[in-house]
This record gives sequence, C-alpha cells and structure tokens, in this order.
Amino acid sequence: MDPTFNLDEAKLTVKRFRLISAVAIFTLLFGTWAYHAIEKWSWVDSFYFCVVSLTTVGYGDIAPKTTFGKLFTCLYLLVGVAIIASLVNILLKGTIARRRIKKYEEK
Repeated sequence: MDPTFNLDEAKLTVKRFRLISAVAIFTLLFGTWAYHAIEKWSWVDSFYFCVVSLTTVGYGDIAPKTTFGKLFTCLYLLVGVAIIASLVNILLKGTIARRRIKKYEEK
C-alpha cells in the first residue's frame, strides 16, 4: 500500500470533479442560450462559439456583432476560461484519485 495515499482525500477529489463538471456544463449551456438569444445565432453556432472560445482555440469565424454581445463575451470568457481550466485541473486529479480508489478497494 502506498503510504502517501489518503482515501478520504481521493474521494473528496472525485466529489470536486463532479461539482466542477456540472458547473462547466452549466456554463456551456448558459452561454449557448445567451448567444442564441443575444446574437440570434442558431443553437449549433452558439454552442460552437462557446466551446471554441472557452477552450481558447478562437478560430474567429464567428464573433458577436452587438454591443451587448461583445460585453457579455468579455465577462463570459473571464469566468468561463477559469472554469474550464479548473475542470482540466480537477480532471487530471480525479482520474488519478479514481485509479487509486479502485486499486485500494481491490486489496
């Protein structure tokens, strides 16, 4: 058994992963709805813009045209990129934690 392994800490990491995943999904869905309403884009274009923007790929093929859309994008990206970065961080930690929990429970 690994002396540095803490089962409670691993389980807490898995719970945090579930929470931040839900927040990230909500952020994508909210952004999709907002761009559909503000910019009058299709649902697919709205979702595409959110994913491309929050993952910082930023192809630039779609961009907000309205003043409110541009202001919303500034706030949405400041919050959303941080959420996606947290998701990637906890995804890595969660994957390691789930593997350790499984290995611990097999013993």
